[in-house]
Amino acid sequence: MIHVRVASSIRKTRPVRLSIEPTTNPGDYEFSRDIRVRFVETDAMGIVHHSNYLAYFEEARVAYLAHIGHPFTAWRAEGLESPVLESFVQYRQPSRFDDVLTVHVHLALATRATFQISYLITAPDVRATGVTVHGCTTTEGRPTRLPSWLTELAAREP
Repeated sequence: MIHVRVASSIRKTRPVRLSIEPTTNPGDYEFSRDIRVRFVETDAMGIVHHSNYLAYFEEARVAYLAHIGHPFTAWRAEGLESPVLESFVQYRQPSRFDDVLTVHVHLALATRATFQISYLITAPDVRATGVTVHGCTTTEGRPTRLPSWLTELAAREP
């Protein structure tokens, strides 16, 4: 017999941190990065495989951190990591080889120990939306507080 856990039963066993609803308005995002779809990212149907959207989020997130003056390499030099705790993607339209996707990024929320980033992918129509929830740990894997600049930045964002 196969047992299937539905979302409501999962939420009863552990709290869900994800609390952001990403918007489909590109103007609501403070940063964007273009990514051209490579052939290797497509599946047998000729569309981008769903798993690649998380890699697109990561590429844009790393570029966003560099853009705001806090590159991920500096985090690591300070002994910090930002592991993904949860992720969510809603696929709206398929993307194909050689499409130029614009990944929009918004630092949506930060607490003392976690932060959430919302994403919008367009080309030019909406292809996907998503959210990643990150914790903050030392490079040894111990939970720690977020850097103060990150919580201050999130507090300033509308």
